[in-house]
Amino acid sequence: MQSVKIDRLLRVATCVLAGALVYVIYAGIHQTVIAAGDSAPSFSIAADNGHAVTLPNFGGKILVLNFWASWCGPCAQETPSLSALAQQFADKGVVVLGVSVDKDPKAYQNFLQKFKPAFLTARELNLHEDFGTFMYPETYIIDANGKVLRKFDEPVDFGQPAITEYFNSLL
Repeated sequence: MQSVKIDRLLRVATCVLAGALVYVIYAGIHQTVIAAGDSAPSFSIAADNGHAVTLPNFGGKILVLNFWASWCGPCAQETPSLSALAQQFADKGVVVLGVSVDKDPKAYQNFLQKFKPAFLTARELNLHEDFGTFMYPETYIIDANGKVLRKFDEPVDFGQPAITEYFNSLL
């Protein structure tokens, strides 16, 4: 009698685990991942300056789209060099947009107060999914036509000479 209950329990557990595995595989297959050469997904988000920001707003400019979070140590490390890049290339047609995935608005505001980024910022909880971004920081370089030129899926020191040369080559 007890072995029948154990068999039934094992069958139910096996079915539940198999169902969970099928779901994980299915979700992974259908996840969008944007790479260099792809068109950037269209978006419309509210920036901290109160303006709606859309991809066409950056027409004629190079967009540096950076996804970050306040709890991400590497994001904090790269923010100063990203600010310096924004200032260095602001007059040359390069715009930096930092999009936080923070769920906690207070943590987001504390990060902004601490690091005072010199670039446009927004807190938006879903845009990263359109790009297939789930690890932070992640940065996309998007040309004036909305094409992704380059993707950095790790922290970057944007003050490196190679990065400066790269941006100069785009202008």
